Amino acid sequence: MTQRRGPNDTKDTKAVLLDAKRGAPEDVLDERAAMWRGDSEAFLSGLPEVPLFDLVVTSPPYNIGKSYETKDDLSRYLEWQERIIDLIIPRLKTTGSICWQVGNFVDNGQISPLDIEFAPIFKKHRLQLRNRIIWHFGHGLHSRRRFSGRYETVMWYTKSDDYFFDLDPVRVPSKYPGKRHFKGPKKGQVSGNPLGKNPEDVWNIPNVKSNHVEKTEHPCQFPVGLIERLVLSMSREGDLVFDPFAGVASAGVASLLHGRRFWGCELDEGFAATGFERLRQTDEGSVRFRPHDQPLYDHTRSSLSKPVVDE
Repeated sequence: MTQRRGPNDTKDTKAVLLDAKRGAPEDVLDERAAMWRGDSEAFLSGLPEVPLFDLVVTSPPYNIGKSYETKDDLSRYLEWQERIIDLIIPRLKTTGSICWQVGNFVDNGQISPLDIEFAPIFKKHRLQLRNRIIWHFGHGLHSRRRFSGRYETVMWYTKSDDYFFDLDPVRVPSKYPGKRHFKGPKKGQVSGNPLGKNPEDVWNIPNVKSNHVEKTEHPCQFPVGLIERLVLSMSREGDLVFDPFAGVASAGVASLLHGRRFWGCELDEGFAATGFERLRQTDEGSVRFRPHDQPLYDHTRSSLSKPVVDE
């Protein structure tokens, strides 16, 4: 797939890559798209404590020992995450939203759902939980002593009741588009919205595995399609989207595709460089991605779906 720009996009979208060793957070204030190669806590601390972000969307490290993280005690991990959130909230606009996508902390075969662990942090700031969006995906690690995990959670919080939300850009096809009212003043008229129905709070979007069109070197890459729905429904064109754990900038790709601005932080130099390149490709229209409204692959079409018959 290629880029889909918003009507307000201009040629000055070009992304910049800023290094914490040679710059300051204030250097991004006038940038439309920027990757900050450095620590997000330091970056946020260096920004003015004023409302800047229209939408914050991220998938932080889960503290499960991946190559890009150092596994720590759960309580210390949550203290670190709380410091980041404490810095974000004053910089989130009153009409803004924050989407924190998490899975499970796993220790010796026991799981701790991170959305439950994070809830008190957001509650402390009196943020309002609008949805726990279940992201269901078809592939992952197989378990032998428990059921294999095939979903993660997006916690969507708003800062106030005066939050922005537009359902129309993310509607999905209705099950019965020809259904009509059978009585009352609208009898005979089509009963559903012509743009489609609410996608509800369970989203079936493939995760990024080896044969995914978006696959990079990142071992736990965020799919662009998942973030597209958040960006399209919770922000307007020209709004600023921020990701404190940007990885390879999937949130940035989703943002630029639809005419939003984007700032992201990434500590790993390799991931930051890849993310910057993906932002550059998005700007020029060559980035490859799987859109949120692409139908799921029908696995029954594969020869592998046929049962093995002994000869």
